[in-house]
Amino acid sequence: MIRQNVSARCSVLAILFFICTLTVSHQLLAQEVGQSPPLPTPQTTSPATPQTQAKSPQAPGIDASHPAPVPQAAKDDRIFWALPNLLTVEKSSSLPPLTTGQKFKTVAEGCFDPVEVVFIGVQAGLSQADDADPTYGQGLIGYSKRFGTAYTDAIIGNFGTGAIFPTLLHQDPRYYQMGTGNFFHRFFHAAVRVAITRSDSGKTQLNFSEVLGNGLAAGVSNAYHPGPHTFASSANVWTTQIALDALGYELKEFWPDIHRFLQRGKHKT
Repeated sequence: MIRQNVSARCSVLAILFFICTLTVSHQLLAQEVGQSPPLPTPQTTSPATPQTQAKSPQAPGIDASHPAPVPQAAKDDRIFWALPNLLTVEKSSSLPPLTTGQKFKTVAEGCFDPVEVVFIGVQAGLSQADDADPTYGQGLIGYSKRFGTAYTDAIIGNFGTGAIFPTLLHQDPRYYQMGTGNFFHRFFHAAVRVAITRSDSGKTQLNFSEVLGNGLAAGVSNAYHPGPHTFASSANVWTTQIALDALGYELKEFWPDIHRFLQRGKHKT
């Protein structure tokens, strides 16, 4: 059944989240008791000025023909140097809205990223090892069926929550990191993103794109997953997908902290 494919994906993400929680909680607690390295010296300009604000007056000797670059969303700082992280914004409280084309292009880049394909392959392998959906059988044919359905689930869900409904409802599919503050405050901020999001104009809204996008994926999946198809099974897939997205937001929020922690450990060796 569909829920078994979701469980396989949940297992992989849960392992990453467990590592994330241990690493970040240790790092942030160390900062609170003064064990972390001192913060970088603030620049002479206002440190709270977001990258999207107007640039400050030019200093003498600066060539005015080379203006400061236009602020952009965070680059694909891959989570654990592997998983695509295209719709995450770091160190900026607001950005210009994405166009319809940008929303679809960004989601497509994530869906067809080679690492995403490998991730789905691992998920399909776990499902086969657990003999999920026995009607698929075993061997290469059974694996290909599990891979195909899992990949289709991911594509429909990602496009629904990141492109289709954000376009129709004029909502911003990007995740804006807090980046600083109490661990539990940041944890809560990430968790509630499945319920609260921004509109393209920057206003706070209920995240209908998340709810409807995963609802679309759960409903359409009945057309190609083996039965039995019931309302309860579809609701289970829908709620599990939302929970997985909440888990993904936690990884997006705390990955920079994990990255810095691991880099410090690397430099000490």
